[in-house]
Amino acid sequence: MRVPLLDLQAQYATIRDEIRPVVERVIESQQFILGAEVAAFEQEIAAYCGAKYAIGVSSGTDALLLALMAAGIGEGDEVITTPYSFIATATAISRVGAIPVFVDIDPVTYNIDPAMIEDEITNSTKAIIPVHLFGQCANMKPILDLAKQYKILVIEDAAQAIGAEYAGLGGKKPMKAGTMGDFGCFSFFPSKNLGGFGDGGLVTTNDEALATRVKQLRQHGGADKYRNTMIGINGRLDALQAAVLRVKLKHLDSWSAARREHADYYTKAFQKVAGVQTPATASGNVPIYNQYVLRAEKRDELQAALNQQEIGNAIYYPIPLHLQECYRELKYQEGDFPAAEQAAKEAIALPVYPELTQAQQDYVIETIQAFYR
Repeated sequence: MRVPLLDLQAQYATIRDEIRPVVERVIESQQFILGAEVAAFEQEIAAYCGAKYAIGVSSGTDALLLALMAAGIGEGDEVITTPYSFIATATAISRVGAIPVFVDIDPVTYNIDPAMIEDEITNSTKAIIPVHLFGQCANMKPILDLAKQYKILVIEDAAQAIGAEYAGLGGKKPMKAGTMGDFGCFSFFPSKNLGGFGDGGLVTTNDEALATRVKQLRQHGGADKYRNTMIGINGRLDALQAAVLRVKLKHLDSWSAARREHADYYTKAFQKVAGVQTPATASGNVPIYNQYVLRAEKRDELQAALNQQEIGNAIYYPIPLHLQECYRELKYQEGDFPAAEQAAKEAIALPVYPELTQAQQDYVIETIQAFYR
């Protein structure tokens, strides 16, 4: 049996009849850049996330870049973040001339460890970028408390976490990823839970002035068509992507629920398998499982066994950011962030997409159980 890591064709088959008319609508309108389609999507996604403002942009990477630009972060500033994430988390910081300062992760959640942040705060620190990795929110309360204490910004990298909820702020209901800090940054890369038919991203904020800055910066810094008040980028969301995302947004909660069901099924099956550690969720939080990640002894050998049985899998992330060649000048060394480095050696993601069948899951489970026997 072949089990892909992700099957976007299976997803498309369930929404084909909804997608084609809206794509045709955009084509007939011949309005492809921003416009009514993007504006409607921004309103709908802001309401879904619980944010006052949502600005559609060209990618998740550009969402981070635009947030940093809108915050005025630049040459010589420092931004604290995790070394265990996709490279864009750090390179967006570098692209504005700032310096990424890494802090190790919580080995259970894979997210940045708030207890280690304060020691890295200096007079040059301008922001913290926590990453809600694999679809589970970072522990935001202590991060927000530190940010308030030291008067620094919080930019949530929620690229993998749209719809994830955090219960630690003490409100009547949990808050969704991307609405707790000064900015939330999302990706609509096709493999995400809410994925487009190409690149796309989003910036959320509850601050009107920051929202206005992001809107201008995504369009070359223009206050209007030919009057530019700041230096920006071409960072706009296409109307075709917005139209597709509007259709998919209606299904997002049911897709995320299916991912949680699959995750629970895996977790129960692996409870008695010596050699693997299943994902953990903080009490009250609601994850969305953009990935289902096991910690596995003999991880590379397990991956070879899965590949042999045509079971899709992926390693997130084999080289932590502080050990990437492009960050050699930061002078970090192996051993500086042991929890992140250990995760890089042990983590492996399994198929968890909504359309995964029980038979496919059973095949994955049986293969892993057999490997460890």
